[in-house]
Amino acid sequence: MKDRLLQLLREEFPEVDFECSDALVDDGILDSLTITGVISAITMEYGISIPYEEIVEENFNSVDAMAAMIERLQDA
Repeated sequence: MKDRLLQLLREEFPEVDFECSDALVDDGILDSLTITGVISAITMEYGISIPYEEIVEENFNSVDAMAAMIERLQDA
């Protein structure tokens, strides 16, 4: 899961080093516009809908957190 997600994010956002931090949002690496794009890419790639309550910093601070969120939503 993580490798596939990382590949997707690298293709969609080559200017962002998703492996550099486990605080992508907190460190200002991802802003709200980029997060919107990440949500869109994840939605298209994984065929899931990300509910509003899941759109929190903790779910987008790292690739691991994003992968965990995707797995949780796929199992729901």
